[in-house]
Amino acid sequence: MSDKTRVTVWNENWHEKHNEAVKKVYPTGIHNTIAKGLSQAADLEVRTATLDQPEHGLTAEVLAKTDVLTWWGHCKHGDVSDAVVDRVQKRVLEGMGLIVLHSGHYSKIFRRLMGTNCSLKWREAGEKERLWNIEPGHPITAGLGEYFELPNTEMYGERFDIPTPDKLIFISWFEGGEVFRSGCCWERGHGRVFYFRPGHETYPIYYNADVIRVLTNASRWAKPRVMLADNCPNSKPIEVIKDRSAEFGIAGIIQK
Repeated sequence: MSDKTRVTVWNENWHEKHNEAVKKVYPTGIHNTIAKGLSQAADLEVRTATLDQPEHGLTAEVLAKTDVLTWWGHCKHGDVSDAVVDRVQKRVLEGMGLIVLHSGHYSKIFRRLMGTNCSLKWREAGEKERLWNIEPGHPITAGLGEYFELPNTEMYGERFDIPTPDKLIFISWFEGGEVFRSGCCWERGHGRVFYFRPGHETYPIYYNADVIRVLTNASRWAKPRVMLADNCPNSKPIEVIKDRSAEFGIAGIIQK
């Protein structure tokens, strides 16, 4: 593994091309804005990938050089190739980190790894969000205070249909009264998964210093501890076992 954490920032990059309001906020694309923020950290090596690239920019070669993949998607979830989702899932189970952002809750890869619908309530009213840091000792919250606020956001509300997180990092309160589990950690196979709620495309959320701090910390936290290829080997015994094949027989593997 590299001394640096190699982060690939993935984005649909559709709104920025087709919606003037989004283009005004993110003229170079959400992916490039996030990548620029993450690149401020000397220990992160950042690249980008988008939906319209061959294999969505997530070839086997790219993923082999990715320690942590961040995922922003919204209206093109269905256009993501199942073969690419298979490839990303395999890498997560082997040890790659995955950071799912905002409306990526409905992405194929997140729903597959969670095994649930990942549905929620939402409202687009530009309201204030206060994110409460409920795990001040966790690596993802390093350098943050008791809470931080975003002046204009899209509301996400409970119930968020996800498995109970292994660790809940942030709880959001919204001006309209709802609350939401906004920072959630899981382990899947050998990999770590972090869901982080903020990030609607018409608000300048990925320019916010606290948001970039969370994504930087999360990239360090999600970096692989091991990378172990998935296999299912026939294992030789460590100790001597009495031969019982004559008594029970051996089924072996059914060939398909």
